[in-house]
Amino acid sequence: MDLRKRQILEAIIDSFIKSAIPVGSKHIQESYDFGVSPATIRNEMAALESEGYIAQPHTSAGRIPTNRAYRMLVDQMVIQNQLMNKVKRDMERVSKQYFLRKTKEKLYDTVSILAGVTNNISFATIPDKDRVFYIGISNLLKKPEFIIEPEKASRVVEILENDLYNIISELDITEEGTIYIGEENILPEIQSCSILAIPYQLNGFKGVIGLLGSTRMDYAYNLAAIRTSLQLLSE
Repeated sequence: MDLRKRQILEAIIDSFIKSAIPVGSKHIQESYDFGVSPATIRNEMAALESEGYIAQPHTSAGRIPTNRAYRMLVDQMVIQNQLMNKVKRDMERVSKQYFLRKTKEKLYDTVSILAGVTNNISFATIPDKDRVFYIGISNLLKKPEFIIEPEKASRVVEILENDLYNIISELDITEEGTIYIGEENILPEIQSCSILAIPYQLNGFKGVIGLLGSTRMDYAYNLAAIRTSLQLLSE
């Protein structure tokens, strides 16, 4: 097969792979620069069809590659470094998306368990966004101190909805876990609460997981709980 005919065949294969739509001579003329007339392209496509490399699936349609065309392409193809690099980038992009999704799923499960075990609000920062999700507001609202003073609960909920990520970002959190009690918190709206937080690493992502609850809490148990949550994440 001469070079021009092969290039036209490769263009047909390339177009059909991308679109799954039968390819006409007009499309080849407009999309690929072969420097020849439309009539020449039609003649070359007619020759390719007579040789069994392309076929017309139905009347008035364009042409599609046959298995013979794919076989010729496969037998003669060479995998260039440029293509290997593209595939590597695509693999890295898709694997990052995959592991990010798995990380979010694992975080959600762990935060749910942590809220249930401690009867407090549990939270975690989301690796790919400046955002934090939390579970367990009802745990806080059921505490006697917040039932008696519902305005305190309202202020805490408002902070959860608007500023929790910024608060967490400003905390000095150690690898052993850090506790901020009452007035040690930077915002007066949550000085009725304590925050416990610990950093996590999972699938190459980093963040913070922790608890927010009344200052009247079992600190030893809750600190042990957030440390144990790291083990849950790694399982």
